[in-house]
Amino acid sequence: MADNTFVLQIISPDRVFYEGEVKMVEMVTSEGEIGILKGHIPMTNILKSGIINIIEEDVEKQAALHEGFVEILQEKVTVLAEIAEWPDEININRANEAKIRAERRLGQKESGIDILRAETALKKALIRIELGNKEH
Repeated sequence: MADNTFVLQIISPDRVFYEGEVKMVEMVTSEGEIGILKGHIPMTNILKSGIINIIEEDVEKQAALHEGFVEILQEKVTVLAEIAEWPDEININRANEAKIRAERRLGQKESGIDILRAETALKKALIRIELGNKEH
C-alpha cells in the first residue's frame, strides 16, 4: 500500500460494489459534500444520494450511490449503500421515464401522493441521468 492511500470498500445489498486502495474519495453526506484522504478523523455519517468520486493512484472513477452510511477510519472507509451503480449499468431511457413519472406525481395536487417518495425518485433519476450521460 502506498503511503498516501487507504482502503475503500463500497457494499450494497446485492454485492461488494468496490474494494481497493484509493488516494481520495468524495461523496455527498447529510452534512454536505465531503472529501476523504488517508488519516481523516474517524467519523460515521449518513450518505445521501449523489455521485461518488473515487480517485485511485492514476485513475478517477465515478458511481451513483443512493442512500446509506459511511464509516471513516484513518486507514479504511466503508460505505454501506442502498444502491450503487457504475455509469455503464445505468439505463438512461429508464432514468428519463422515472424522472417524468416523479415530476408528474409532484405536479399533481390530489391527496394521497407520497411527496417524499416522489422527491426521492426524482433525485435518483436525476443522478442516474447525470452520471449516465457522462458515460455516453
